Amino acid sequence: MKLTGFADEASRDLEKQIKATQELGWSAISARMIGDYNIHELPQEEFDRVADRLDEAGIHIPEFGSLIANWGKTIESDFDITLAEVERAIPRMLRLKTPYVRVMSYAQQPWGEDQQEEERFHRLREIVKRFDDAGLTAIHENCMNWGGFSADHTLRLIEEVPGLKLVFDTGNPVFQRDRSKANDEGTFPWQDPFEFWEKVRDHVVHIHVKDCQNPTADGVEPVYNMPGEGLARVKDILTDAYDRGYDGWVAIEPHVATVFHIKEGEEVDWDQCYTSYVDYGQQLEVLIAN
Repeated sequence: MKLTGFADEASRDLEKQIKATQELGWSAISARMIGDYNIHELPQEEFDRVADRLDEAGIHIPEFGSLIANWGKTIESDFDITLAEVERAIPRMLRLKTPYVRVMSYAQQPWGEDQQEEERFHRLREIVKRFDDAGLTAIHENCMNWGGFSADHTLRLIEEVPGLKLVFDTGNPVFQRDRSKANDEGTFPWQDPFEFWEKVRDHVVHIHVKDCQNPTADGVEPVYNMPGEGLARVKDILTDAYDRGYDGWVAIEPHVATVFHIKEGEEVDWDQCYTSYVDYGQQLEVLIAN
């Protein structure tokens, strides 16, 4: 297994992202935010500077954590916005020799409303085709999107979208309801991370590691833990992946320090973010070694 991470959780500053990566003894970053921009949205001159600096530091970018079709966009959003993101991402991935781009299947509509599945499939087919034509691989994440409703929903995407592969996030099932398992009262249990993994693992080419507790209620942010300390079955999933011959990337996405889910008016403690990111990577190394 090769280790990488969303170093923008350590800092939005590129130099500190590189420093945290090197402190861990790693040579890869899963690229997402640099400064105020996602990597595929950086002004071109700034992207060129970033790419040159990464080359100089010997840092590889195995994955773009893109905004493409993510949980922040509804299926009613203008598809031209998505296609423009795709067209900006492709030459930048080629420049950085990045094989994978994380995509999603647009935000979940409230359960019970029309999810417009066919439109989602149509859009994802076009997204995947454009990356595939460039020799790149789009990988869908089981996040707060249509495919994240359940493992069965994710497998339906695989059936409907030729060429689509998966990135499996260990922590995301912990705070999502399994919409394939209604009980007699019409309610749904929390997803089981290992069960989800077992169903989709044949299509997984990349892994994200988060760990957390079940939320206290729907819509409540979960408490995130260090890897192996929550309910995400991190050790079991990585052990199973290893036993099955998985030799791809494992990317940390800690969320243990407040960065992406900060409430309005709050400030980020970037020193805490940096320290916790390095600690998280070190703890994952210990877990894997054991």
